[in-house]
Amino acid sequence: MNYIKYLMTGVLFGFVLTKAEVISWFRIQEMFRFQDIHMYGVIGSAVLVGMISIQIIKRFKLKDKEGNPISIPPKDFTTKKRYIIGGILFGFGWAFTGACPGPLFALLGSGLTIFVVPILAALAGTWVYGATRESLPH
Repeated sequence: MNYIKYLMTGVLFGFVLTKAEVISWFRIQEMFRFQDIHMYGVIGSAVLVGMISIQIIKRFKLKDKEGNPISIPPKDFTTKKRYIIGGILFGFGWAFTGACPGPLFALLGSGLTIFVVPILAALAGTWVYGATRESLPH
């Protein structure tokens, strides 16, 4: 029964992404060419909502649905190499597909069946990361 709730949340998320035009390759191209601020507004709004949400979780010491306290460990920025490598990989993936990972399923759902390829690549990359996590520089 919980799966239906998650499926409906995903469908709603895909609908919002589609209506906000953030799955549009042209909108992404405009962003990278600094021709329009649409995508910067969407991304900036998401960052702002995330910042406010984290502050609410920390200040009110919120708990998860099972009653466990939500803890957010501080980030270790002393090893910047992993962030640089991760950012480059993310950027290449975005450049090659024209989409960040969030809207991949919305693009597939909108009829662009070619997006099966990046979805499979993302799943394969996730599996490779999980298999090699212990030997990676964290």
